[in-house]
Amino acid sequence: MPSDALILGFDTSAAHCAAALLLGDRVLAARCVPMQRGQAESLMPLLEEILSEGRHVWGDLDAIGVGVGPGNFTGIRIAVSAARGLALGLEIPAVGVTGCEARRLLDPAADHAIPAPRDQVYLCTPGDPTAMPRLMPLAEAEGLAQRRLVADPSPQGLAEAIARVAATRWRTTTHPPAPLYARAADAAPSRDLPPVLLD
Repeated sequence: MPSDALILGFDTSAAHCAAALLLGDRVLAARCVPMQRGQAESLMPLLEEILSEGRHVWGDLDAIGVGVGPGNFTGIRIAVSAARGLALGLEIPAVGVTGCEARRLLDPAADHAIPAPRDQVYLCTPGDPTAMPRLMPLAEAEGLAQRRLVADPSPQGLAEAIARVAATRWRTTTHPPAPLYARAADAAPSRDLPPVLLD
């Protein structure tokens, strides 16, 4: 990775908007805003603030890193859509980074479980952070973990790790990021028949 590569990483896969600006190995700016909803309205202003704090503009970026999940369906779609749109407009690569990849970078000597609804977690596959994580109760994950099972990192630390993973792959990325959904959606299609349209 060139020492001057400028990477913007961000994540909205949980109840937060988190972003980090990385120049080479140095974090220029990083921030997290906790929020249950409103990521769609808050993400772009946050990214602009991070760029401004790091004394850069959109056109300076070499690549974008984005958290693709698993996590909140709506949050993942917001971040991935923003990354794809920015990459297209800026003509730079966008790198999708799974939550397991980012967490493994932060602590490679541990097993990782990503929080999920209803006292469940997504257990990352030991030794393969790119494999699909498995959804299970936390107690089951603790029993299956081969090593120490770590607590979830700070969202700001997660955004920094996403930027660092993206910094290792941006030159070879050929596909746009896509959401990683490890479980089915809570919402189901309506069972009601659609209305009959009259001519």
